[in-house]
This record gives sequence, C-alpha cells and structure tokens, in this order.
Amino acid sequence: MLDLDIRKMGDHIQKYANDNDMNLKNSFWKKNIRNLPGRASPKKESKSVSSSASTSFDDFQESVSDAWEIEAEDEILRISDVKISKRVAHSAAVNVINNHKASIEEIHKSKNYSNSDPQGESSSQTNKESRNTENRVNFSNSEVDTNKLTKFQVLLESNLLNLDDLKKLSWSGVPVEIRPMTWRLLAGYLPTSAERRQEALDRKRIDYANLVKQYYDTDKDEVYKDIYRQIHIDIPRMSTPLFQQTTVQEMFERILFIWAIRHPASGYVQGMNDLVTPFYVVFLQEYLPIGTNIETLDVSSISKKNRDSLEADSFWCLSKFLDGIQDNYIFAQLGIQYKVNQLKELIQRIDGALHEHLMKHGIDYLQFSFRWMNNLLTRELPLRCSIRLWDTYLAESDRFATFQLYVCAAFLLHWRLELLEEKDFQGLMLMLQNLQTQNWTDTEISLLVAEAYRLKFTFADAPNHLTTKR
Repeated sequence: MLDLDIRKMGDHIQKYANDNDMNLKNSFWKKNIRNLPGRASPKKESKSVSSSASTSFDDFQESVSDAWEIEAEDEILRISDVKISKRVAHSAAVNVINNHKASIEEIHKSKNYSNSDPQGESSSQTNKESRNTENRVNFSNSEVDTNKLTKFQVLLESNLLNLDDLKKLSWSGVPVEIRPMTWRLLAGYLPTSAERRQEALDRKRIDYANLVKQYYDTDKDEVYKDIYRQIHIDIPRMSTPLFQQTTVQEMFERILFIWAIRHPASGYVQGMNDLVTPFYVVFLQEYLPIGTNIETLDVSSISKKNRDSLEADSFWCLSKFLDGIQDNYIFAQLGIQYKVNQLKELIQRIDGALHEHLMKHGIDYLQFSFRWMNNLLTRELPLRCSIRLWDTYLAESDRFATFQLYVCAAFLLHWRLELLEEKDFQGLMLMLQNLQTQNWTDTEISLLVAEAYRLKFTFADAPNHLTTKR
C-alpha cells in the first residue's frame, strides 16, 4: 500500500541517517550552523556527555521550543532547500521502486500504454479508451492485487469481522467485487457479526419503505414543499446520462427528501445530490454483470425488489456518512467556511509562494474550495475516481472530516506549477474551476491520498499551523 511504503521509506532514511551520522558530514541534518526552528542549537549539542539526564532534556526542550511557532522561519518547510545524501535517497528509493515495479507494469499494460508509436496513433487510442473507461466507472478490477482481494474475502467471511483490519485494508482501495458489502460495513450500516447481517439488512430496507410511505407518498406539508421544489430542480442538472432517467431521478428525490425531513437542523442543501451518487453507483454494481456500461443501462430493467434495495441502502449509508459532517450543512454552512479558512492557513504554511500568488491576484479560497468541501471533490473528479477516493474516506471513519481538509490541500498543491504560470485573476479562476482530471485513474487518487496522509501526519498534531496569529 502506497501510504505504508511512504512511511517505510521515511523509516529507512531515518535509520540510515542515524547509523551513519558521524560519516555523513554533508547530511541535511547538519546543513549549516544557523539556528532553525526545531533544531537543537550548536552550543547545546556540544555539551558534555557527562551532563545529568534532566539537564540534557531541559536544554534540548528549550532548544526546540520554537518548532511550531507561527513566526518560525519558512526554511524548515521548504523541502527544496534541503540536501539529502545521494546514498541515502538512492537506497530508500530503490527499496520502494522494487516493491511497486511489478504492479506498475501491470497497470501500464492494462491501459495499453506504448512508447513505440512515433506517429501518435497509440496516444490517440489510449485517450479514446480512457474516455470509454470513464463511463464504465471502474467495473474492471485490473488495478487490484488478487492477493488483496483474497484478504478482503477472508475478512468478510469471518464470523466476527475485525472492523479496524477492514479499514486498514480498505484505505488504499477496495476491489470492485466486494466494494458494496465493504462500504455497508465501513459506513456502519451493517453489524460486524456475519450471522446478524442479513437480518439487519432486511429490517433496514423495510424501515426505509415505511419512511417512503410516511413522508413521500402522502400529501406534502407546505413547510416541506420548498425542500421538494429545490431537490426537484437540482437532480435534473446531473449531467451523466444515467441520472437523466426518470426512474433514477425519482429514487434520488425520495432519498434526499426523506433525509432532509429527518434532519431539520440542516434540511436539504444544494449539492447534496452529488453525495448520493457514489453510494448509488457502487450498490448498483451489485445487480449488474462485471463490465456493464452504466451509460447505456436502463435502470428500470432491474427488478422492483432490487431497485428498492438499492435505494434503501443508498439512503442509510448516506445518512451514516453525513452524520460525521452535518455541521457542513447547517444554517450558513459554517462548518465548511471554517474548513476553508483552515485550508487557507495550511497552504500559507506549506507553500507560501503559492499562497502569495493567489492573494496577489485576488483569489479568495472560498471561491474555489467551498465546492470542494461541499461536494467532497465529486465535481472535480471523474466518477470512477470519486468512488476510489471514497474507499479512503469511509476507511477514515470518524477522522474523515479532518482528513478531507488535507485531501483538498494535496489536491491544490498538485496543480501548483500550472497555477503559478497563470498571471491574472481570470486565468486562475478558470483553471481552478476546470481542473483537468478527466484522464485520472486509481493511481492518481492513490498518490493524492498518500500526500494527504503525509500532510496530516506532519500538521494535524501541530495546531499552531492551523491558527492565524492576531
């Protein structure tokens, strides 16, 4: 898994640097003699070894007490200014490359990549296949290790599921064959006990059918008519042909209307329809053969019983998922505004040059990242990539709300060079609202969440990085 390999690489570099500290005079740990935040001062490091343990600790603590101060020199965050020993970097890199070489080759083969076409014909063919793949919403399992699939199956078939193990395994992606059941478990919709799952599933589906009869099939109160009207306006705006079908739109209307009535503190908020989509498509796959193109699928051809089950499962999983981020959708959506401010402060600390570039040209973070937070990047990514990203979101469970902040930060930093090339407000806004992710695959999403994990690991426990000094 990519995140584990990154941590292994870090451990490897640390171990190598510790074992060879006396020999690596040009190591980045002793790059110069200037005091840097978090680095023990040269005077304190040269103290006699015979000093008492308590005195040594007090001296060290004093020397690094400025590590997370707001005024800390930006140099400590500018990785480009750090010179790492070539031997250390090479050794660690070779270790990671060897672990991934086989899987990367398989990914490239599955995409029909070729470097032997000087006329560009293979490139054109690849782009065409990429567009077709987008419509298939990752029904292929070519990028998933069969050994990983086996591990999932063993976990899911156990009498009492270890949910923590399932989360760890799901964080780097879930095989398409067992994604529906895995998502139900990760969302907390089903119990971990195997013998209780079917009973719980049947009961919740009946409960949803009763909610439909109680709230949707009856005459709607005047209070709820505005909610229904807004939902009825939003759903037809979904561009994918699948969601233009009357049957599908009616299912979405029922899901969102009942959720809004059951959550009066927030009610329906524009854009919530996008949050139903990943659950709906994943559970839809359960009733289709592998390889089915959902763009040409007539959902009404699926049996009424299966459609009802699909709708109920989507509703309950959406409800469980939104429970952790309901502050995002209360009056004035203060939760999202707070996260946007956190994103601004985080980027200011990580990449001052990019932040200053955006500020110089009048770009307000709220103008582009509000949609990222509100729709959880579903409008910025192809549907197949959103589904892969939600594997990780669901695996984060209660920590999802925090983790998504770092996903947005990693997403913005991914476009750093292109953004710095734009020299005016219009160019920047056009790019930020139309990021070119149409050819992204699971590989790009894995890199994105790995970078988000790195940022979270670095900054989540350093609260000074998420507060602005008055």
